Amino acid sequence: MTRLRLGLTLLALMALAASVAPWAQQWLGTDPFAPDLFARYAEPSAEHPLGADELGRDLLLRLLYGARVSLGVGLAAALAASVLGTALGVLAAWKGGWVDAVLMRLADGLLALPALPILVLLAAMDPAKLGLPRGDAMVDMLRIVVILVVFGWVGVARLARAGALSLLATDYVRAARALGVTEARLLWRHVLPGLAAPVAVACALAVAGAILTESVLSFLGLGIQPPTPSWGNMLANAQEAVFAAPLAALWPGLAILIAIVGCALVADGVARRGQ
Repeated sequence: MTRLRLGLTLLALMALAASVAPWAQQWLGTDPFAPDLFARYAEPSAEHPLGADELGRDLLLRLLYGARVSLGVGLAAALAASVLGTALGVLAAWKGGWVDAVLMRLADGLLALPALPILVLLAAMDPAKLGLPRGDAMVDMLRIVVILVVFGWVGVARLARAGALSLLATDYVRAARALGVTEARLLWRHVLPGLAAPVAVACALAVAGAILTESVLSFLGLGIQPPTPSWGNMLANAQEAVFAAPLAALWPGLAILIAIVGCALVADGVARRGQ
């Protein structure tokens, strides 16, 4: 099995597992959001296949529901950042002049900022001050996606700009212009297809980075707020008893690792195919 297929298989299995979370909940007959103090740190059993956490909630179900959050944030942030970055990069290469200068200086400014402290600062903002409900899972996810997109488009834009500049200077693009091909068709049919492989690699790596960043923010208590599970806040909740009940920390950590490895394999596979 090639690296691309292996990576896609891992991510597809994780997405499938996340999609069947409600059916798994019905099958186990357990509420992953309701505490059961009599089952605190329970060992794996028929009732709790992967054990239970510090409040007696089923770890398997919380992993599946957490996958919905972590994978959803990662995919949404990476796709939005890739689309925005590609559009701005191609625009900078196509227009040139002051448009190119402004966009690239903006990108340089964002690259010069210390990303993690800024992300922590923005994530710590109280959504209630913006008129948004506090503790709402969708609001928390949207907030993190927006923050990640603000900083995530820069790398894709610089990559797309470099590729577009190279493609716009090729003979077949010049010939297409000489034949009267419109600029919109030129970009759509001759430039964007040439950027597909490098942008796909950047997008796959961006998914891994977004999942890891969301996990870090949730681990710090600034991302997805309980009782909504995410892999990051599951790790945060398990850290106090990591030696007494290591399974509570093992499973979410392993899920993050598999997701990042899957994204890396996809990126490497796409890059090899593009060579």
